Amino acid sequence: MPEQDVEQAERNAGRFTLATPVGAESPVPLPYPVPEPDEEWPLPNGFAHVFYGEGNQGIIRPVIMADGFNLGRSDLKALYAGLDRDYALLTQLRRRGRDVILLGFEERSASVPENAEAAMAAVLRTSAEQIGDARLTVGGFSMGGLVTRYALAKMESQRLDHRTELYFSYDTPHRGAVVPVGLQAFSHFIPVANDFARQMNSPAARQMLWRHYDPKTGRTGIAPERTRFLEELQQLGSWPRVPRLLALANGRGDGTGLPIPPGETALKLERIYPGTTFYTQAQGKDVIVAELKRRFPAAEKTITTSDFPELDGAPGGTLRSYGILADALKKAGAQTDLRHESICFVPTVSAVAIRDIDEQKDLYAAVDGLSPEESEVDDFICSSDTTGHTAITEELGEWLLERLPD
Repeated sequence: MPEQDVEQAERNAGRFTLATPVGAESPVPLPYPVPEPDEEWPLPNGFAHVFYGEGNQGIIRPVIMADGFNLGRSDLKALYAGLDRDYALLTQLRRRGRDVILLGFEERSASVPENAEAAMAAVLRTSAEQIGDARLTVGGFSMGGLVTRYALAKMESQRLDHRTELYFSYDTPHRGAVVPVGLQAFSHFIPVANDFARQMNSPAARQMLWRHYDPKTGRTGIAPERTRFLEELQQLGSWPRVPRLLALANGRGDGTGLPIPPGETALKLERIYPGTTFYTQAQGKDVIVAELKRRFPAAEKTITTSDFPELDGAPGGTLRSYGILADALKKAGAQTDLRHESICFVPTVSAVAIRDIDEQKDLYAAVDGLSPEESEVDDFICSSDTTGHTAITEELGEWLLERLPD
């Protein structure tokens, strides 16, 4: 590859984002066209598509479902496909007479309180247009679960009747999500503005991530935005108190994580960013998690962590974090040595709000053996097998359907 092409490839390396299976483009399409919505609502900071249940001529038994974290505007057609592809969750809901209201955001990487304005407006409009008095089910996938949790809690603090009987979160990072610090740092090591860096430094990422890499200081820690968000959530009562609270986790509940030994090479690059290497997270002081190298302009940087648990192999819903980066760079002409494609993104203990993820013993806790009363929710389920973050499985989908209010 000519040198000028290599330089251009290095500069273009950040034209991707870490996208979750639900709501992202998939190589496996639905066997039928995504239906057109019966109604479309503009909302503050967002919008909604309404799909009536079978036999319904309006909104009768509503289920509001919020989109998750990414960069840019929600694609509700892709979200519908993602929620109906592997297990037909939306089809099952509509066959049971439930009206599905998909909630999207103008900017998915905006702060939780900002996108909660869309969720609050969706709840109020649903109640205003509903036929009958059936109470609502409200929840979301990944960060959508945080947005709706915050929205309902805020409505209660303002003495607004949200009329919600059931709240659910689907692999939501209640105690934080994890993107390897080396990957976060790499997004800012790319010498031009790029989508990956914007995503990693967005308000949503700063609030959601357990630890955040600050590109201005080069330090890793709890982002000030996360601290403020958690304090504000606490002031709202932390959770809505009126509805029953459910949580679903894509990770296992028996403490079994992924077969990812700590301190191993996860991904190594050549030709583009040659010699750049990412390592799986290990415990200890000043542990090297990435060695970043570039030629245009020439630079090297070593990224370390201290007092981190073994996050990459923890029980939890997985994301193709290294796989997505490898795909993007390979497409640009890099030679990739990818050894650990998928790693933990939302630890099980975070998804079911039962333990923090700061300590190894808590991160790897066998949730199934803990007292359910330790969780902040009323009921939860952990996947019997490790599955992708927000993947809709028959096991989790049917568990949720069985618990919907009459």
